[in-house]
Amino acid sequence: MKTIILILAISFTNICSAQFITGDDKLHIIAGAFISTATYTVVYSSTKNKKKAFWYSLSASLLAGISKELYDSSKENNKFDTGEVFASTTGGLIASTSFSLFVGKKKKENKKEVALVN
Repeated sequence: MKTIILILAISFTNICSAQFITGDDKLHIIAGAFISTATYTVVYSSTKNKKKAFWYSLSASLLAGISKELYDSSKENNKFDTGEVFASTTGGLIASTSFSLFVGKKKKENKKEVALVN
């Protein structure tokens, strides 16, 4: 049964058309991640609040994407591209989530170790 489902799934892949990520969208993802990383680092180092750092860094990448598209749409023969804003925000979301998951773990572990020793 698994073999039949696999054969059917492979045969339908030629019917579907995939959406490819363009080179410009890749640059937007990288820029969003970079902006989000810088913002997260600055906010977390000054406030030590992971939630505030997460939302500020995600908002910064969204604001950067919207600003870039507003600037591009003001030029002749260009329009506002929501896909590029989404790409910038996605890069920011990836970076913010990664930092949110992994930043601040050592302090909690050190507190547990100190509590166990005392």
